[in-house]
Amino acid sequence: MIGTRKNIRNDKPIIGVYNVNHSGSGDMYYKGGNMLHTIRQIVNNDEKWRNILREMNKTFYHKTVEGKQIEDFIHQKGGITYKVFDQYLRDTRIPTLEYKIEGKKLSYRWTNTVEGFDMPLKISTDGGKKYFFINPINDWKTLKIKGDSIKIDENFYVLSSLVK
Repeated sequence: MIGTRKNIRNDKPIIGVYNVNHSGSGDMYYKGGNMLHTIRQIVNNDEKWRNILREMNKTFYHKTVEGKQIEDFIHQKGGITYKVFDQYLRDTRIPTLEYKIEGKKLSYRWTNTVEGFDMPLKISTDGGKKYFFINPINDWKTLKIKGDSIKIDENFYVLSSLVK
């Protein structure tokens, strides 16, 4: 999935305006795939993720469905907030983790996002040996760390920006 990101244009939202002759973006394949891969990382349990996909296939087998039904299903089964779908499907911006490190304190927040975006993110402060989740929001949060740098799990479709 990571290699397909170079094909994402982010020129317009994946989901176009409904009830008018206005189509969404061709990014539906590459960006949609990266969104699902990111959601898989948030679920953080491959067996559970496979079961969600299998159950979704069984539930909607041979049915015409709307995107909202799929969002509701993944929200209920995977605990994914609706803001994740708003960000990746209805917006062109890539979520950006803005952060600064002062001493042994990491301050971080989401920028470049829809209002209220609250997606968890997996990071490492030991060069990628051990990852853990942080829960950024649009306001600054701070936590003590052992290292002096961070590494974001590349399986999340996000950007980062170090603030000096």
